Amino acid sequence: MSKIEQAFADAKDRYAAIGVDVDRAIERVKNIAISMHCWQGDDVTGFEETQGGDAGILATGSYIGKATNSAELRSDIEKAYSLIPGKHKLNLHAIYAETGGEKVERNQVSAKHFEGWVDWAKGMGIGLDYNPTYFAHPMASTNMTLADPSQEIRDYWIEHGIKSREVTAYFGDTLGVTSVMNTWIADGFKDVPVDRMEPRRRLKDSLDKIFAKDLSGSNMRDAVECKLFGIGTESYVVGSHEFYMGYAQEKKKLLCLDAGHFHPTESIDDKISATLLYLDEILLHVSRAVRWDSDHIIKLNDDLKSIAYEVIAGNLENRVYIGLDFFDASVNRVAAWVIGTRNMIKALLMAALMPIEQMKRVELEVNFTERLMLQEEMKSMPFSAIWDMYCSMNNVPVGMDWFGEVKAYEESVLSKRG
Repeated sequence: MSKIEQAFADAKDRYAAIGVDVDRAIERVKNIAISMHCWQGDDVTGFEETQGGDAGILATGSYIGKATNSAELRSDIEKAYSLIPGKHKLNLHAIYAETGGEKVERNQVSAKHFEGWVDWAKGMGIGLDYNPTYFAHPMASTNMTLADPSQEIRDYWIEHGIKSREVTAYFGDTLGVTSVMNTWIADGFKDVPVDRMEPRRRLKDSLDKIFAKDLSGSNMRDAVECKLFGIGTESYVVGSHEFYMGYAQEKKKLLCLDAGHFHPTESIDDKISATLLYLDEILLHVSRAVRWDSDHIIKLNDDLKSIAYEVIAGNLENRVYIGLDFFDASVNRVAAWVIGTRNMIKALLMAALMPIEQMKRVELEVNFTERLMLQEEMKSMPFSAIWDMYCSMNNVPVGMDWFGEVKAYEESVLSKRG
């Protein structure tokens, strides 16, 4: 018996003593697919020939090896997946369309521009998610798109949204894995607006037109993402939490909760159960805010563990789609994916190893002393032994061994990109 196997057997006994079935916990987490975001690999640049304006998107740093085309990006993603346990998904933005060098306006991007991604996903055995790209474009230069006062600008972005739904349905139906299309716009004002209502009326009307076609028979879902503030929209965001909560409830859409899109003192963990009382499903964008919505690589901190716990403790994994959303150009981009995604899976496995039913029982008995004891003692249980075995079972490096592979990849591949 190897050291990993021995440590696992001992840890398994420890968990069994408090009523936790480790095998069941592992199987449960194994079936949760994390949607890893492609834009960490190229600093949210995409493959378009021309862009204009950042509209609240900013990746800082100049680490070597940024992907500059789809072949490089897919190679980097494959390397990351090879170091992450489990089978997951990939989340794409519209700006990653493959147009063969032709300049294609975003309101004309269609399924044919993603055939290469679909063929690749088939070979990888994974699903794809999708995001229309309402930023970094001359038609978004005023921080307004679907809520812009100009009908011409709104129509352009409405067409983009309609085309994006068709792409998403193509992903889901072709790959046989539910594809989620998430709508996020940066629309808002840097300073206090005179009129808060009319931009929201325009946004609602635009969304109604985008979602007019019934695609319920396809293997896709529509999500709408709220935000408190952003770069250039510090005083007012049209698509606020309250706006999208009402819209999602009325129109039967998924609400996307981004961990960085609320006040710094708020965590989305408490919002999961609250929103799912009124919505069938939700989407999470798991990120890490540092002082503001800065999309840092997620760490295995209390916020992340609490988000995972809410999903597991509520038996909500079939109603919650988990996506990641961070970008950091100051570190090895492949390592960023690996660290963040492994942390998300670690948090879910930690939650699945909690004696949840016992904790619920003592809470119902108003035994808050035992509840606190259990919550605290679980922090020192031998989780690492379970995690090491989980990685070994999935044929990915155990512990820090994955980092050597990333460094070798940097030396042989990333460093040669200039």
